[in-house]
Amino acid sequence: MSKIQWTLDNLDCAHCASKIEDKIQKIEDIEKATVNFMTKTLTLTFKEDKNLDKIEEQIKDIVQKLEPHVIVKKKIGKTHCKTLSKQISCCSGHHHEHHIHDHCDCHHEHHEEHGHDQCDVPHDHHEEHRHSHEDGDTKKTILKLLLGGVIFSIGLMGEFKGNVELGIFLGAYIIVGGEVIVRALKNIMRGQVFDENFLMTIATFGAFATREFPEGVAVMLFYQVGELFQSIAVNKSRKSITSLMDIRPDFANVKRNGELIKVSPEEVLVNEMIVVKPGEKVPLDGVIAQGKSMVDTSALTGESMPRHVEEGETVLSGFINQRGVICIKVSKEFGESTVSKILELVENASSRKAKAENFITKFAKYYTPAVVIIAAMLAIIPPIFIEGATVVEWLYRASIFLVISCPCALVISIPLGFFGGIGTASKYGILIKGSNYLEALNNVETVIFDKTGTLTQGIFHVTQIDATNGFHKDEVLKYAAYAESYSNHPIAVSIIKEYKDEIYKDKINDYEEISGYGIVVSVEGKKILVGNNKLMDHKKIKFKEIDCVGTILYIAIDEVYAGSIVIEDTLKEDAIEGIQALKDHQVRNIVMLTGDNKKIANKVANELKVHEVYAELLPHEKVEKLENIDHQKTCGRNIVFVGDGINDAPVLARADIGIAMGGLGSDAAIEAADVVIMTDEPSKIATAIKISKRTKRIVIQNIIFALGVKALVLGLGAFGIATMWEAVFADVGVSVIAILNSMRILKFKK
Repeated sequence: MSKIQWTLDNLDCAHCASKIEDKIQKIEDIEKATVNFMTKTLTLTFKEDKNLDKIEEQIKDIVQKLEPHVIVKKKIGKTHCKTLSKQISCCSGHHHEHHIHDHCDCHHEHHEEHGHDQCDVPHDHHEEHRHSHEDGDTKKTILKLLLGGVIFSIGLMGEFKGNVELGIFLGAYIIVGGEVIVRALKNIMRGQVFDENFLMTIATFGAFATREFPEGVAVMLFYQVGELFQSIAVNKSRKSITSLMDIRPDFANVKRNGELIKVSPEEVLVNEMIVVKPGEKVPLDGVIAQGKSMVDTSALTGESMPRHVEEGETVLSGFINQRGVICIKVSKEFGESTVSKILELVENASSRKAKAENFITKFAKYYTPAVVIIAAMLAIIPPIFIEGATVVEWLYRASIFLVISCPCALVISIPLGFFGGIGTASKYGILIKGSNYLEALNNVETVIFDKTGTLTQGIFHVTQIDATNGFHKDEVLKYAAYAESYSNHPIAVSIIKEYKDEIYKDKINDYEEISGYGIVVSVEGKKILVGNNKLMDHKKIKFKEIDCVGTILYIAIDEVYAGSIVIEDTLKEDAIEGIQALKDHQVRNIVMLTGDNKKIANKVANELKVHEVYAELLPHEKVEKLENIDHQKTCGRNIVFVGDGINDAPVLARADIGIAMGGLGSDAAIEAADVVIMTDEPSKIATAIKISKRTKRIVIQNIIFALGVKALVLGLGAFGIATMWEAVFADVGVSVIAILNSMRILKFKK
């Protein structure tokens, strides 16, 4: 299967977005289609052997019929083609060369480089043009509404009669609602009858037919004002949410042939050297080869405190360099970098919709036609069967139904609420791969943790050194460090780090590693044994076995037992706080699974106060344990598994919600997970649950408020109590309030 994305420029109607999605989903060769109203993107999944050009033509045809003003643009990039493309925006007037790759269906625009200084910084002219175009449209709409409002006011205040009155109000009506009428007629010609343009046109025509001229103009005027506010609110929320995730680097300073060249990050290759100056974003993942600095990691982790970095340390794309100039050796191409993966996660999050979103999409599909049919019945049946009922009166009541029938308040506010929740979580370094997972976090019953690297730091420390038989602790540590100097195992690294002095490899001879036992080596002519109790038994060394929690290494020098070293993995700083926070959020069962021995597992479990612990498990046994717990869970409640290693990938995939520790976690774990914690902090799981609960609360408020107000005004309208004014509020007023309510999630504080 292949994935491809298009941008839907000028997409400003949430209900229309769902209609576009529904129609495109029915194209024969498409497996799945998702329209994200918030990011204005269309994501398709289809079989690789299908004709992309044919699919694209069908999509454009559907969009043209449903929303003629929407422009379909293909998104170039990693999502749909593995071919590395140069995506450099050039200054206007430069020649653009267009290539078509034989091995790929995608068309890539490559801009020729002319070496002009003014073209150093890539920038997006389309984006600038679009913003100015949108601003111009808004100003034009405001001027038109002001003019129509002035004429409408003159008609209200003046004592006009007959055709003069009709002419004034009709003039105001055409100025304010002319484009709505034109759009309605065009849509009817395309077979699109039940849309808001048609509904408003019929409703206001009904007002004019009943000689309620002021009300007809007022409904159209306030509808248009409401639509303007709605558009401004949606665009503001779009900008607010996307600014939370604005981590894409604009350029990279790469060293080539002794020169520093400014290029697009997509052009930089692995092992090339890039230079990041103070104030610039780190464009690609890599290791610092030269220099040291303080970096702002907040865009990725949500942490406000800058981090000190120096030579040999790994830095991730999206960090912002604050002080010194640093030279970085690139370790991943842009498509595989942290920034690229995060952006891909966020962009694709919309394809996994929450139950509430799916419900509203289906609800809107039937709601509008149902209300229109009831309106038609209200206009026709009572005047025929009820004595004294007039056509004018019931036509007016039917018009009220039509005004209320647009489901925009729900269709906009619910996806906006979930999208806001995902954006807010990303601000705290929590990447949620879909609104369905955000919703699922609201009903967590059990959280299962892996131990090493999840609850513990995954970084071992020497906690105890013992010496005997005339040897000194310094000797025990020295010979252990020399013996372990060829290993990159975390235990070996911890011993070498504890030793601190330089290790001279020329003093080491006859190195032999015995799997499952330890190391035999000659150092400065002395035979050194470093390993577990089995190594001592195997070599028939008399030693005293230590009973303590941790990994124990025994050391023998020239076949005499010299002492032991105890190495322990330490708890993460926020692990205890994180477990307590989960209990505070009514998580009933907290379990720890580990491959480590029982003594260490029990010690960690007691410190953390988890409910259950299972030790000495192989990867497949972790899956079995999770399945056993799954069989016992309450219906409608979810199980979360939290892990970081490659061996955790099967369990992450099996759990209702898989959470990976993303900062130090393996790529396999991050890929298999549904939520990624970029800061590696267990306490962020409780933060994610809190964001989920607040998002769900806001979504439920919007559903109850919108449906409640609409139902109330529909009832009042049917009995002749509500007027057009209440009907307009029930449509656009409710939409604006629901949108503003959805934006409250952006104000979330930990």
